[in-house]
Amino acid sequence: MTTSSSKETNVLFIWEVPEKLQDYLRKGLENVDNLKLIFPDKHSEEEFLRHAPNADIIVGWRPSDDLLDAAEKLKLHINPGAGVQHLIEQFQRVNQTREIILVNGHGNSYFTAQHAVALLLALSNRIILHHNWMTEGLWRRGDTHAKSIPIRFRKIGLLGYGAVNSKVHKFLAGFNVDFHILKRCWDDAVQMPTEATKYVPDEFESFLKEIDTLIIAVPQTEETASLIGSKELELLGKESLLVNMARGSVIVEKELYQALLHGKIAGAAIDVWYDYKPEPDEKGKKYPYHYPFHELDNVVLSPHRGASPMDDLLRWNEVIENILRFCRGENVFLNMVDLQRGY
Repeated sequence: MTTSSSKETNVLFIWEVPEKLQDYLRKGLENVDNLKLIFPDKHSEEEFLRHAPNADIIVGWRPSDDLLDAAEKLKLHINPGAGVQHLIEQFQRVNQTREIILVNGHGNSYFTAQHAVALLLALSNRIILHHNWMTEGLWRRGDTHAKSIPIRFRKIGLLGYGAVNSKVHKFLAGFNVDFHILKRCWDDAVQMPTEATKYVPDEFESFLKEIDTLIIAVPQTEETASLIGSKELELLGKESLLVNMARGSVIVEKELYQALLHGKIAGAAIDVWYDYKPEPDEKGKKYPYHYPFHELDNVVLSPHRGASPMDDLLRWNEVIENILRFCRGENVFLNMVDLQRGY
């Protein structure tokens, strides 16, 4: 089916788009008339600014203020990644005088959910410790040094139930566990693979008291910053496991470290951190945190790679869908951002 538009739609991509991805996008949009995909030969701010005045849609992670101001025709900005906290104030400013819709991307949600489950199993089965011992030639140290924690019968708490944790729910559904889910609001349209006890934010403490395994996948907003501190970690209890796939700022760093150090929780697997431009120490090592998490034996450390593999092309299908909707004259898009709520 061909999508027709009476005027040309220009889509500007503001990074160096690999040829393979360019071909995939062209293929996915080949039935759209009057559509121009702009992949600038030079990947510079100057070149992006040259094309900006004609852009109806911009696709990219970090548009400059100058670029948005120059893009006088811009109606839709597509951020291909899930995190939009760096764009909120910028688009609030622009939307004081214009109307530009901001959408984010959940094309990596399958991989992020897979990574969350992998981190949980690595943590519960103490895989990192036993791997390291084997590299040291310490054969079969066994349960006396680090025994596995069965997942069976655990009470899994999903904090947030968007694209990531809804898939985590599906992936863990066969583990004979109970699910407890805290979501900002509920409606009848939410489909779940198993039964689950539902909570809303006002029931946060009750939610934490009921679970022993917490998987966090919420956006970074004013509401989620420092959401979890020492009180919340103590509510989880000494047998609890925690996996953070959200943002480091959701958990107070010092209080997480202290809880792990003193056994207030059993362990944590962490893919998101507190300092993304760490300075090298005296040995040239870079650590994205301010407390020595790497010295603990009850953590699994992951360098914010839940979105891997980055070259998977299917993750771009929702970008294609949003461009198609724009060309059809629609004004409802996948993953529209509420600029007031910050997500």
